[in-house]
Amino acid sequence: MFTQILNPTGNLFVTWVVALIPLLLLLFLLAVLRLSAWLATLIGSIVTFLLALWVWHMPFAEGVHAYVYGSATGVWYVDWITFWGVMLFNTLVISGVFDKLRRWLVQQGTRDVRVQTILFAWAFGALLEGLVGFGYPWAFVAPILITLGIPDLDAIRVAAIANNAPVSYGALGAPIIALATVTAGTLGLSLQELLPIYSASVGKIVAILALLPPWILLYLVSGSKGMWSAWPLAVVGSLAYIAGQLPTAVYLGPYLPDVIGAIVCFVVLLLLLKVWQPAQVMAYGGVPATGDTRAEAHGLSGSDVVWAWVPIAVLVIVVVAWTGPWSHLPAIRLLHLSVTAASSITPGAKISATFNWTPFVGGSAILASWLIVTILLRLSLRQVGEVFAKSWSQMWGACLVGVFIFGLAYVFNYSGMAGSLAKAFSNIGPAFIIVAPVLGFIGVALSGSNTSTNAMFGTFQALVGKVLGFPLLLLPTLNSVGAEVGKPIAPQTASVGVSTSRFVRNEGEVIRHNFGWCIVLLVYLVIIGVACYLFFPGIAQLAKP
Repeated sequence: MFTQILNPTGNLFVTWVVALIPLLLLLFLLAVLRLSAWLATLIGSIVTFLLALWVWHMPFAEGVHAYVYGSATGVWYVDWITFWGVMLFNTLVISGVFDKLRRWLVQQGTRDVRVQTILFAWAFGALLEGLVGFGYPWAFVAPILITLGIPDLDAIRVAAIANNAPVSYGALGAPIIALATVTAGTLGLSLQELLPIYSASVGKIVAILALLPPWILLYLVSGSKGMWSAWPLAVVGSLAYIAGQLPTAVYLGPYLPDVIGAIVCFVVLLLLLKVWQPAQVMAYGGVPATGDTRAEAHGLSGSDVVWAWVPIAVLVIVVVAWTGPWSHLPAIRLLHLSVTAASSITPGAKISATFNWTPFVGGSAILASWLIVTILLRLSLRQVGEVFAKSWSQMWGACLVGVFIFGLAYVFNYSGMAGSLAKAFSNIGPAFIIVAPVLGFIGVALSGSNTSTNAMFGTFQALVGKVLGFPLLLLPTLNSVGAEVGKPIAPQTASVGVSTSRFVRNEGEVIRHNFGWCIVLLVYLVIIGVACYLFFPGIAQLAKP
């Protein structure tokens, strides 16, 4: 069995620099040369493999196995779920159901910009993030906000900041699946064992983070006076989302926290608006609204409204039944492939690169949901073809990223490069608790993907935690949540998010406009991380919830 080498160059600083090359190269290709993500990750994975052979003396055959197992894992556990999530979303759009849902929601509140911001930017944005992610919440929410009189640039910022908290569970749990996938071998658990534990750990941090954004949103659209005069919206908006998100993350896993959190948020907000509304209807900027302040009638029948919610109900029912703790389907394993190495960090421990083919994973549940929805909505063959064509056009690049980034991550871990990097960074000591979320923030700001950031940094963060004696899930958890905080300044996300605005191909101005509030949220997250480490380490212990 291959034994990892902790310091192959004989100089820990040189080893640290060499181990950083794949990450720095990947970020350079993405952020400076602006290569497509799939091409950048392909080049990065080739360089990583060559360094693993040359410097860390990884055996070629075992390295090939590690890369192939990583790529297969990326396809089956991440690409499979994100592709069918996008298929489901495009089915709603092409069938017209999505537009009916949007029109019904617009009509539920007054034209008060604060009410519509919490309903759409916060709650509806979380629903979109939970279903599809990839910047689509910006693209769909910002035009709605613009119709309320919010300037384009400010509307995009509001949509982006509102999208902060839900990103860790975006695209039906893909980032958490990625994090569990790349760290399972390091932590000595199977993917199916680790998924609910990570989901609970991230869910608790996200729940604390989610207390702040609704206040920021109200301030951005109406100033301090408008924010304080509509404080129930911020309190109810944050707590209602958490009431759906946190129990789902802890007890049901990573697939539906955003979706159920958004639905609970909608229900509670609409109940609130039945008994309380702001005393004065405000327009953007905190000025009193003029003219008719009632929301425009949606023009839908009761049947239309019911059918607008049916696909969401189908998704929730199927995924909960299929993947909940009572279900044995995700644990059915038909193929197990693995290659192991002796760890350079923990004597006697093994690092494994594993692929398990479990046919009934979460992505298969999304496929089943899509099939049911397609039948219920009676899509024609032409519409089904249109959905496939649109989804493939949108997703082929992201699917290739799943192949290459997971191959890179598996080789980086299996060869010992991650262990060497972790050993060097551990010299920072306990102060690394501040660095962990910042690395996630930087990673997503440059790579554009929470999923890719978790794949790149997850194992490294877990190994640093091992060396420093942190609760084992704390640093990977902060990496994931730090990535969600950096999403509003990610160029790739912004390019999708501005696609429905006049800022197409002018993402730089949008990113600069978002930057300040992202730093505020990052500082808030660092404070949360330090507090968890000092006072609540049990939040991220390696124990089943």
